[in-house]
Amino acid sequence: MERQKKLYIETYGCQMNVADTEVVFSLLGKYGYERTEDIDEADVIMANTCSVRDNAEQRIHGRIEQFNMHRRRRPGVLVGILGCMAERMKEELLESGKVDIVAGPDSYRSLPYLLQNAGPDSPQINVHLSREETYSDIEPVRIDRNGVSAFISIMRGCNNVCSYCVVPYTRGAERSRDYHSIVREACSCQEQGYKEVTLLGQNVDSYRYEGCGFADLLRLVAESCPGMRIRFSTSNPQDISDEVLEVMASHGNICRHIHLPVQSGSDRILEKMRRRYTREWYLGRVAAIRRYMPDCAISTDVIAGFCSETEEDHRATLSLFEAVGFDAAFMFYYSERPGTLAAKKYADDVPLDVKTRRLEEIIALQNRLSLESNRRDVGKRFTVLVEGPSKRNPEELCGRTGGNKMCVWPDAEHKAGDLVDVEVVDCTQATLLCKLG
Repeated sequence: MERQKKLYIETYGCQMNVADTEVVFSLLGKYGYERTEDIDEADVIMANTCSVRDNAEQRIHGRIEQFNMHRRRRPGVLVGILGCMAERMKEELLESGKVDIVAGPDSYRSLPYLLQNAGPDSPQINVHLSREETYSDIEPVRIDRNGVSAFISIMRGCNNVCSYCVVPYTRGAERSRDYHSIVREACSCQEQGYKEVTLLGQNVDSYRYEGCGFADLLRLVAESCPGMRIRFSTSNPQDISDEVLEVMASHGNICRHIHLPVQSGSDRILEKMRRRYTREWYLGRVAAIRRYMPDCAISTDVIAGFCSETEEDHRATLSLFEAVGFDAAFMFYYSERPGTLAAKKYADDVPLDVKTRRLEEIIALQNRLSLESNRRDVGKRFTVLVEGPSKRNPEELCGRTGGNKMCVWPDAEHKAGDLVDVEVVDCTQATLLCKLG
C-alpha cells in the first residue's frame, strides 16, 4: 500500500485564510494527503499568505528560505505558496526558483493537478480569479484543536476598492455563497460539538443570495443553531443596517460584538481612502448600535499616516477614538501596496518617523480606553465560552465573553467548550480577571 503523503500548511493573515486552509486540507484529503503539524515529516510544505501589509509579505519571504532548507535536504519535498501573496506576486515567486506551486485563493480545486505535475524543473501556477467560486460544497477540515470555535466563509472577494487595499486584486469580485449551504455547515458544526461559529466575509453586510440579505442569513443561522454562539466579521460602516442590529438584539445567541473598521477620523482622509462614509455617518452607526444594544462591544481598525495625512487629520482620528470609546482596536501605520489606487495616484509622503509617532499615540490612547472599558466590567457577571488553559497559568482557564473580551479565572472543574458563569474581580487593559460566579 502506498504511503499517505503528509501535508503541512502555515496560515498567515485574516480569519478568511484560516477558513481557506481548512478547505485545502479537505480538498487534498480526498486525494490521499494527510495533515501534519510536523514540518520535518511533510512531503508538501505550504504557506497560505496575506498581502494586506508589507511586513506580512516579508515574513513569508523569510519562511520560504526556511522551507527550502527542507526542500534541499529532502529531495522530492514540494513547496507551495497559496492565497493573496500568490495572487499578487506570482511571477516573482515562480522566478525565484524556490517555489514549486503558486495557487491563488480561487484555484484550490486545481491543487491535486498542480501537485501531481510539480517539480524542481516544472513549477505549477494557477491564479485565476473567479466570479463564481465559493467552495460551498466543501466540508472543511477544522484545524481548531479544542473543537470549540469554527469559521464559516459566507462570501468571497470585495467590490469596494478602497484606495489603500489590495484585497479586490488578490481575492477578486464579491460573490455570496448559497445560504442553504451556510446553514447546513453551521448545523454540522453544532452536531460535531462546536459551540461557536464566526461568519466571515470581507464585508458581511453586503451579503446577498437570491433575495437573502445578511440580516436574513444571521437570523437563519441563529434560529437553526440555538445552542451555538454566533459571531461575524467584518462589517463596513457604510452598509451595516438597522435590520442587522434588530436581529442581533432579538437573538440571545448572537454575540454582542461588532468589528467596525473606521480607518481614519478625518473626512478628507476617508475620501482619499474611498471609504464612502463620513465621520458623522460612522458616529451615527455607533449611536444606532448602542441604541439597540447598550452593552454591545465595538472594535475597529485604523491606519496612521495615510497619504498626505496632516496633524489635524491625525487629531481627528484621536478625537473619534475618544468619542466612541472603542473596546479594542487593530492599529497600523500605512504600508503602500503595489497595484492599489493609492499607490498609483498618491505619494506615500508621510515620513516613517511621523507615521510611527502617530501610531504610538493612537496605541497609547486605545490602551487607556481598553483599560477604562474593562474597569467598567469589574463586578459584572458574564457567561464565557471556555477555550482552554490560560497560557500563563495552567491552573487557570481562559475564554471570551460575548463582547469578545478575554477572561481568565482559577478553575479545576471545567474544560474547553463549556459555558461558564464568571464574575469580574479585577482587570488589565487586555484581560478581565475573574472568579467562578
